[in-house]
Amino acid sequence: MSLPLAVCALVEHEGRFLFVERAGGRFAAGYWTPVTGRLLPGESLARAAEREVLEETGLRVIAGVELGRTGTDAPGGGSAGFELAWLSARLAPGADAYAFFLQEEEVARARWVTLAEALALEPMFPTTRSFLERSARAS
Repeated sequence: MSLPLAVCALVEHEGRFLFVERAGGRFAAGYWTPVTGRLLPGESLARAAEREVLEETGLRVIAGVELGRTGTDAPGGGSAGFELAWLSARLAPGADAYAFFLQEEEVARARWVTLAEALALEPMFPTTRSFLERSARAS
């Protein structure tokens, strides 16, 4: 049995990456992560990534290539029950990188961070940290 698919948008702008802190009252509140979300029926990975970033942060982005796939973690260990497709993304032409309009029930804060700064964020899912560390070694 395969796990349901979700997306993770690794949005890069001027050497920094978009990270969000999950809002209180939702799964894994307080955790830092790139924007993630479930696919709607019939939706492509790229479209899902673009939609999730727009819904959660108000930023328009253009999804790029798939960077890899991982599982998802639950706070305290175990699986959150999804296969996560990581996609690169960049701001759409004319988008203001700091014109955040946060979906408050999903996101407490958003910020642009270097890869090193991202790795210092706490708390963070182990799978997210591992993916970022592999990315750092590859670059």
